[in-house]
Amino acid sequence: MKEIIMAFQGEMALKGLNRATFESTLMKITRRRLEHLGDFKVYRAQSTMYVEPKDEFADMDLAFEKVSRIFGIAALCRAAVCEKDFEAICAATLDYLGDQLRRARTFKVEARRADKSFPMKSPELARELGARVLSAFHHLRVDVHKPDVTVFVEVRDFGAYVHAGKTPGPGGLPVSTSGRAVCMLSGGIDSPVAAWMMAKRGLSLHHIHFASPPYTSERARLKVQSLGQLLTDYTGNTNLYVVPYTKPQEYIRDNAPDVLFTVLMRRSMMRIARVIAGRIGCDAIVTGESLAQVASQTLKALICTDSAQDLPVLRPAIGLDKTEITEIARRIGTFETSIMPYEDCCTIFTPPHPKTRPTLEEIEAAEAAMPGLAELEREAAEQADVVRLKVGDIPPLAAEY
Repeated sequence: MKEIIMAFQGEMALKGLNRATFESTLMKITRRRLEHLGDFKVYRAQSTMYVEPKDEFADMDLAFEKVSRIFGIAALCRAAVCEKDFEAICAATLDYLGDQLRRARTFKVEARRADKSFPMKSPELARELGARVLSAFHHLRVDVHKPDVTVFVEVRDFGAYVHAGKTPGPGGLPVSTSGRAVCMLSGGIDSPVAAWMMAKRGLSLHHIHFASPPYTSERARLKVQSLGQLLTDYTGNTNLYVVPYTKPQEYIRDNAPDVLFTVLMRRSMMRIARVIAGRIGCDAIVTGESLAQVASQTLKALICTDSAQDLPVLRPAIGLDKTEITEIARRIGTFETSIMPYEDCCTIFTPPHPKTRPTLEEIEAAEAAMPGLAELEREAAEQADVVRLKVGDIPPLAAEY
């Protein structure tokens, strides 16, 4: 019996003349994600992508898990493939779904005849196949409303496919179809969620992390590297730029008003991110900020932060509260790493009472009094360490969660 993975399009099916570009990108991404799991043939037809193992060593369990995290796929399933013949369909159903049907008490059959040359219409196919199932499993009864098992049969261009239902996929658009951006990745809960949300909209991402040794440890850096590695199942291969930020951060601390420190630091980070983004051809900056969550994320503070550089700043979590962000983090598998107790440079030197309504005039006046900051930012951008994150690699701190 031959088993394949069927992946169904969602939003992509609504695309117009450029739909083929989205589909080609989706297949290219799928081939890359599966290349270390065995030999797979990936092809498409009728708004569906097929992933077919070509050798006995292909890991179908892990392949299904990897495909289930590829953006652009609305739903997917594992299915048995057989000839477009009623007897072959019956044999495949009893063989492939036999264990599930033995454990069930009720079932129903749903049939879809996309290939209109098949002699049996969909209702007839469902009825006759249901009769065969009942004759093979006498303990079963039909329940069309809430069955324990639903047998799906799809007669398509390349064959007939039998499965027990679809698993929801991540949806969205294939990564890279919407452009490139850098994501400011901290060690917290919010920024990995923001990265995931923007990758879902088709953005290809590279990450930037600001480290401030000795105030932040090597463990803190490895934590962020682990978060970036966990995200590769969704984003694909990516780079993490680790910026040595100690000197700019100390300079701001020593030369700026205490209450403006956090906003001045965020502006400084934005300028460095802009330099790196320009160097690698990215057209936007992604952050995990949520409106009014902390003092630096009030509307007035965000206005001051954005004006530090000229790229669009994308904040997909801006309207989510902490509970909603945490739910997403748990779902995508980053939460347990995010809550590891390692230092984040954004939390050091934080004043006890930061100003929540700064004005751009006072921020720019404070920066004018720090003429040495620009040179320190330039040096930090140039000295950024690049870490390559590849799909399938083990996160550095994997042993601890």
